[in-house]
Amino acid sequence: MRRDLERAYLVAVDTDDEKSIWSVEDSLSELGVLARTAGAEIVGTMIQRLPHPNVETYIGKGRAQELSGLEKELEVDLIIFDDELTPGQQRNLEKVLDARIIDRTALILDIFAQHAHTREGRLQVELAQLEYRLPRLTGRGIGLSQQAGGSRGGAGVGGAIGVRGPGETKLEIDRRRIRNRISELKEGIEDVRKQRLVHRQQRASQAIPIVSVVGYTNAGKSTLFNALTEAGVLAEDKLFATLDPVTRHITLPGNQEVLVTDTVGFIQKLPTKLIAAFRATLEEVVGADLLLEVVDVSHENAIEQSETVNDILKELQADDKPRVTALNKIDLLDDPSEVDTSLYPNAVAVSALKRTGLDALREKIAHVLAENMECLQVLLPFSKSELAELFHRRGHVEREEHRPEGTFIVGRIPRSLRGYYTAYER
Repeated sequence: MRRDLERAYLVAVDTDDEKSIWSVEDSLSELGVLARTAGAEIVGTMIQRLPHPNVETYIGKGRAQELSGLEKELEVDLIIFDDELTPGQQRNLEKVLDARIIDRTALILDIFAQHAHTREGRLQVELAQLEYRLPRLTGRGIGLSQQAGGSRGGAGVGGAIGVRGPGETKLEIDRRRIRNRISELKEGIEDVRKQRLVHRQQRASQAIPIVSVVGYTNAGKSTLFNALTEAGVLAEDKLFATLDPVTRHITLPGNQEVLVTDTVGFIQKLPTKLIAAFRATLEEVVGADLLLEVVDVSHENAIEQSETVNDILKELQADDKPRVTALNKIDLLDDPSEVDTSLYPNAVAVSALKRTGLDALREKIAHVLAENMECLQVLLPFSKSELAELFHRRGHVEREEHRPEGTFIVGRIPRSLRGYYTAYER
């Protein structure tokens, strides 16, 4: 008899790593959220304390045998490990366990596969999936096609967790064809990257500041993006609900125009292959003038999530960019007035859902952008009214006076527009 949800058992190793900002319990709890997002029912968890993961079986032979007994007792369809397994670890575990085995990387890739709707998103996800699966073909005793069937028939509609996605109809292809497909995907993604580069150059030529919205997955990025831009982007209470970047105009206080881009959410242990595959998308972050980080201030791991975001920004070499922090979901706090904004750069407490604090957030964005522009004083003849309008739209006006000889403006403007005003500087 088939069930609607796969029965999943979660496994983690606690190495007591002092460098990690996450406890193993918090990481395993997040793995459970990921598994439920993918469509699983959690039936149990195991934490094995070791100095480092066992080279052969991740958790050690004894615990693997114990897990074998538990999977039969609990009728487990799927065992999910909290770290990326080596191909050798996975093969050795498959000899002991009957249930399908996946790791955190495969689970995240599965969720991305479910949410990839555009051609760009599907290309990026398929590339990451194939590069992940390729080394796992070596020495396997069963064909990849058999991964799609659970040992106890618990898969729900849409395919088994860990094997869905653009590549699932090609699970029997050999290594050579996979390599060929990877080459094709990389060429397609390079075309996307070039198109994005052209778009960024066009935006740069117009000197419109670009704000990229970043943050931990499910922090409310898309909800805040919608609240600021009225874009109507899909916003769900799920991890990685949206993958594809969307860009919209907004007008800040003082009539300054900016472009705001919503980007993919981050997560701890984000697979390196996924970061590489989504390079074209993540370059939107690298090319931004300002990062708007969204933090779920109601989450018990808010600080750890923000530090994880910063670690990924460092990997992208974008952590030194000007930043504004939206401390989101204050409507879920018992006392929103107690939010400590001093822990984050240029922080503003907001509720994207209730649309509170947005005016203050716009003011803060305008202020931080202005700090990174050039100071300028100009006296523009009335015949140059288009330059006054350009100053308002692309710069930040701090003072404006209408004098007999023209319009006197004090403010800040992008360096690329300085040349338009050189003849009128005072």
